[in-house]
Amino acid sequence: MNGLDFIKKATVLVVDDTPDNLTLMSNLLKDNYKIKIANCGEKALKIAASEAPPDLILLDIMMPGMDGYEVCEKLKHERSTMNIPVIFLTAKAEVDDEKRGFELGAVDYIVKPISPPIVMARVKNHLSLKGMADFLRDQNAFLENEVTKRTREVMAIQDVTILAMASMAETRDTETGNHIRRTQFYVKALAESLRDHPRFAWFLTEANINMLFKSAPLHDIGKVGIPDRILLKPGRFEPHEFEIMKTHTTLGRDAIEHAEKALGTNCEFLAFAKTIALSHQEKWDGSGYPQGLAGDDIPIPARLMAVADVYDALISRRVYKEGMAHDQAVQIMTEGRGKHFDADMFDAFIGIQDSFCAIAQRFVDSNSDMARKQEFMAQAANL
Repeated sequence: MNGLDFIKKATVLVVDDTPDNLTLMSNLLKDNYKIKIANCGEKALKIAASEAPPDLILLDIMMPGMDGYEVCEKLKHERSTMNIPVIFLTAKAEVDDEKRGFELGAVDYIVKPISPPIVMARVKNHLSLKGMADFLRDQNAFLENEVTKRTREVMAIQDVTILAMASMAETRDTETGNHIRRTQFYVKALAESLRDHPRFAWFLTEANINMLFKSAPLHDIGKVGIPDRILLKPGRFEPHEFEIMKTHTTLGRDAIEHAEKALGTNCEFLAFAKTIALSHQEKWDGSGYPQGLAGDDIPIPARLMAVADVYDALISRRVYKEGMAHDQAVQIMTEGRGKHFDADMFDAFIGIQDSFCAIAQRFVDSNSDMARKQEFMAQAANL
């Protein structure tokens, strides 16, 4: 609908307690607009809040009961009526009266006795402005919906990209089972428990925690580059094998960087993934790999993943071992407080260990998973 059509089809609500004034204004406006009338403030508010609200309100001030000022104030406080333009039509001619009317949100103030041409011109002008304002609101709402839609699509692409890459790693290392999902939720729970900690609050924002949750599944993506004879070995590594296994950290970082280059841009949602993939095997005392980082030089995402990864490795069944009980795993990890793990992060883990247990139960590996892993590894041993 163009602006002219809007004006021609507009509805004007006239509010006045005097029948003669209602008749006068109705006769003046009826040839150009649809007219509704109300002889009191209560009725005016009811019409304004109806399913067919007016496009403009001509409002008298001096009415018994609820006066025009109060009606205007109530209109402007309600979301459904706040955008209806109000023109005061009154015998109150003092400057302070006019000032109060504008302060309450009126778009115009006309003093009685009226000049019909002036009333008609101002009604037309304000209806034109309302038509444009409504159009802009509709456009803004459309654009906001489009932005929301596109944002959801981008986030979905991020999720699919990460899970696809993580699944690629899992096809090589079938012993992981639900390890990817468990560590993802461990990291989120641990990060949320530390979000108000003075050492970590600056980093653990809601947006960053969400990004950590998305990125965590890629921590072992580098295992796609480890030979099967090492990756699938059902026992301890020989020293030279372990050196090869350690390269999964740099291989993972490099694989994600390669994906970024293929996309032609640095992706924020992969930045944490690179950090976690490269540094999740670092230890607080500097004895980890691949860079031998120590203390706060180890990125926060990697420190969080270290706690999650070790815990899950200890409690999980593998083809060559049974999983430990929770208490036993915690006892072993306690020995690594301040050595393997950031002490504050480990203490936070202790504080929410029930949440870790619940996550482990939620994503427990089934017996069929273990049978599938055993078959896969037996086949791989014969290659």
